[in-house]
Amino acid sequence: MNNLYRKKLLQRQNRSYTLGTVEFIHNQWVFFDDELDEATDLEFYTQQEVEIYREQGWERGILESEGIVKTAYDKMTLNNTETIRIKKSLIYSLEMLIEELNDDSFFQFLTSLNSLDFSLYDCIFCHNHLSFLEDRKIREGVNFLTFDNGDNVCLVQHHFTYYKKQRDRFEFTLSTGKRIVIEKFE
Repeated sequence: MNNLYRKKLLQRQNRSYTLGTVEFIHNQWVFFDDELDEATDLEFYTQQEVEIYREQGWERGILESEGIVKTAYDKMTLNNTETIRIKKSLIYSLEMLIEELNDDSFFQFLTSLNSLDFSLYDCIFCHNHLSFLEDRKIREGVNFLTFDNGDNVCLVQHHFTYYKKQRDRFEFTLSTGKRIVIEKFE
């Protein structure tokens, strides 16, 4: 698995975007978040990935200032009351953790999480103990992750041992009581 494939898997995650509309009010662009029913100055999201819904579907680009979106081929101007979605960012410690996982462990973790109807973008807490062990020959410990999809909460304990071989064990526990354990040796 290469980085491009991982990137595509991340793009396909549920709830990876914040959906809303934009309006031009008092000479400034304002984003209205559909889920939280909050208004934010659109300039706050400058240089982030956005998608605009137009007749032909979602068009991806990078938000620039003054309601301009730079796509791969063109620059587009936002229209008043247009539907857009803004790419969410992963929690930094989670981003660092998934970069440390080998491809098989990453894929098993992600598919297990998704099978429970959770997305990486549902992560509300991640303690990445692995990031504190960079300079050690033997790296072992536990990472703690909490996910909330709006319906349920999922706690994940990631037990790891990285020495001559790599061992990853993920224990998923849902607020419903359902549990899944997966383990990967290499």
